[in-house]
Amino acid sequence: MTGQRPPDDWVTIGRVVRPQGRKGEVLTEVLSDHPDRFPSLRKVHLADSGGAVRLMEIISCWPHKDRMVLKFLGVDSIDQAETLRGAELRIAEADLPPLPEDSYYHHQLKDLEVEDGSGRSWGRVVDILETGGDAPVLVVQGGERELLVPLAHDFIRQVDLQGRRLVILVPELMNAQH
Repeated sequence: MTGQRPPDDWVTIGRVVRPQGRKGEVLTEVLSDHPDRFPSLRKVHLADSGGAVRLMEIISCWPHKDRMVLKFLGVDSIDQAETLRGAELRIAEADLPPLPEDSYYHHQLKDLEVEDGSGRSWGRVVDILETGGDAPVLVVQGGERELLVPLAHDFIRQVDLQGRRLVILVPELMNAQH
């Protein structure tokens, strides 16, 4: 992997679900707010569950229901496609489209220190859950305590990416237990 960016600079935009068809195509779950990027992708890093990462060339892409079907160069059979099952598709963070001011990508929230309005620490963001509800949920780990915070304006007061912190509104019941 000489010359490639370290994994910390990569963003997961999809996951191989299973082989699709008989010629090595794979059905891919889109994990991006920009599914329109897939048809123009030419190369992507595939990261398997064991941590191995390889650069793959995409030779074709087309939508299938809520997913994308990808054909990689050199993957020409169902058996070869099966070896890609579960692999994550990653791109360099620098390749993400710029966002409007005061906007952020979800992956940028991981590891932010979470505080309430008085500066009291509640822990760090360790994960972001897509629940299918109106808003994703931040998983905040603080010592032995885990706090779930909806990523919604009613709960998030400030996101300071430069300062690596996130300020939340803590309901009174939570304040009493802290």
